[in-house]
Amino acid sequence: MKQELLKSAIWQAFVKLNPAKMIKNPVMFVVLVTFFITVLGGLFPSVFSMQQANHYHWMIAIILFITLLFANFAESLAEGRGKAEANALRTKKKEMTARCLKAQGEVEISATELKKGDVVLVKQGETIPCDGEIIEGIAMVDESAITGESAPVAKESGGDFSSVIGGTVVVSDQLKIKVTAASGESFLDKMIALVEGASRQKTPNELALSTLLTSLTLIFLIVIVTLVPIAKHLQFNLPTTSLIALFICLIPTTIGGLLSAIGIAGMDRVTRFNVIAKSGKAVEACGDVDMMILDKTGTITFGNRMAHAFYPVQGVAQEALTKEAILSSYDDDTPEGRSIVSYGETQGAHIDPPASYTPIPFTAETRISGIEVDGCFHIKGAVGAVMKRAKKMNIDIPEDLLTLTDEVAHQGGTPLVVMDNTRIYGVIYLKDIVKPGLPERFTLLRKMGIETVMCTGDNPLTAASIAQEAGVDRFIAECKPEDKTRVIKEAQGKGKVIAMTGDGTNDAPALALANVGVAMSSGTIAAKEASNMIDLDSDPTKLIEIVEIGKQLLITRGALTTFSIANDIAKYFAIIPALFLPWMPSINVLNIMHLETSNSAILSALIFNAIIIPLLIPIALKGVQFKPTTQSRLLLNNTLIFGLGGIITPFIGIKLIDIIINLF
Repeated sequence: MKQELLKSAIWQAFVKLNPAKMIKNPVMFVVLVTFFITVLGGLFPSVFSMQQANHYHWMIAIILFITLLFANFAESLAEGRGKAEANALRTKKKEMTARCLKAQGEVEISATELKKGDVVLVKQGETIPCDGEIIEGIAMVDESAITGESAPVAKESGGDFSSVIGGTVVVSDQLKIKVTAASGESFLDKMIALVEGASRQKTPNELALSTLLTSLTLIFLIVIVTLVPIAKHLQFNLPTTSLIALFICLIPTTIGGLLSAIGIAGMDRVTRFNVIAKSGKAVEACGDVDMMILDKTGTITFGNRMAHAFYPVQGVAQEALTKEAILSSYDDDTPEGRSIVSYGETQGAHIDPPASYTPIPFTAETRISGIEVDGCFHIKGAVGAVMKRAKKMNIDIPEDLLTLTDEVAHQGGTPLVVMDNTRIYGVIYLKDIVKPGLPERFTLLRKMGIETVMCTGDNPLTAASIAQEAGVDRFIAECKPEDKTRVIKEAQGKGKVIAMTGDGTNDAPALALANVGVAMSSGTIAAKEASNMIDLDSDPTKLIEIVEIGKQLLITRGALTTFSIANDIAKYFAIIPALFLPWMPSINVLNIMHLETSNSAILSALIFNAIIIPLLIPIALKGVQFKPTTQSRLLLNNTLIFGLGGIITPFIGIKLIDIIINLF
């Protein structure tokens, strides 16, 4: 695979020498023009007012050509990695048929003939032929072909998990699906186009840097052109080929050759992380994020409340409360119910399974659940609901009950009250568990200057407790969809860049408004259309890693730009003494590298200018190592490493090349 990638990149490096393609990179286009001038000047010296071509002249032409190939190779290698992933995705697109529901009944047609609005029936074991919305049925769907996640996910009509992706497989039951994307416009088609780079456009920062590099190139061109009449006036004989070499060494060819590769590799890193970015702008925006808006449930916490403690009211033994709590959850198959039974058993409690019972299911109206055994009920439920039932049955309310429930609420938990026909036993403390490692990661984000905001529908007491445990900067309790859009607008009004995740239709307005909106692959079509990134793993916490990748992209671009410009300092000390030494002996004081001859000095600088591009390709593709810290600290570190390194490295490299040249 790697050999094929290298062969393809080498071939594409020659293909990209087409001037129509090279003009998209102004700096390297200038190098191409100077190469043509050098070659034509060697063939027709009188036309270009050049000296008769010699070995030195053709060496400069060859080095210019190699510089072009190295720059094209860097871009081709980055593109090739994306195309390889696109080809892997294409293998998942098979020739599929669809069972389309028409007025005359089921009609089997090719999946490519499906149109928006068509309804298809997909049975167990069959591949879903198109992107669509479930309009009838509930089934488990295997999305491993798209997401890499082996466990099937539940899909049903009418909820936030009603959208399906073409190429996934129904592993149970059957679904009726309404087609939402025509052939060629499916999610998989868009993924292939994005991964392949076909729809990649230069980002604002990349365009700004390209403009800067073009301006620098123009400035140095003016300087070189100005040198010619000055040299003639002073009766200096400056060879045109040497001036071309000076010009190419002074312009930012290193970053010019790597700039496109850095941008492509940034999107590629996001893709390898199982996230599809709809544009490079979205990836770049991640690096500038100032605020992250995160849902509590499923992002900061696991979402399933677990039994954490049992608090008996005064006069009730701990063991009695534990047994009653287990009985009230005996028929409760929810994660909360199972956790109550499991926690009770860890406390050493044991109950004999009832021979027969009548379940009391939870409803939004009663807000209680449990079982009824021989006319005696054992229930648990919301504080207000249980107290209301107790008063109705003339059961005394313990004096310390509200004290216990308030204590649980203050700790960020959910209190459930346990009772039977005779009395209230106590309180179950359900706790929404904060995901391990998140507090530490939020601390790192804070060091990076990123504010974290937790949104939750919980009451302020519970929200405050979870926020404190998780370590977020602030929270919004009893949060509604419009609250998220309000917070985003207020922050953007202050010039902040906002990132958020979501999966429901109600998240779509906020996702569209945020600078970085990451939709879950398992979410609704509205959420995915509104976002500029899609997480194929449907992991809301991945937003943190995406931000780090975005920052790494900006850091890599800045670091290599610093290194490239710092290189010029050494090149000044190599080429300028070589050019002017014959006419200005005093300038020899600048020849601190003690290069052997004028020609070898110029060739050494030009060769170093060429070979540094492939040497930096691994950094451009992999990215500069990122460590969460403040922007000022990052700037200082990169200035020292790449700024100082960019000055020292060419001094050593040019001297070594000069020594090697003079050995032959």
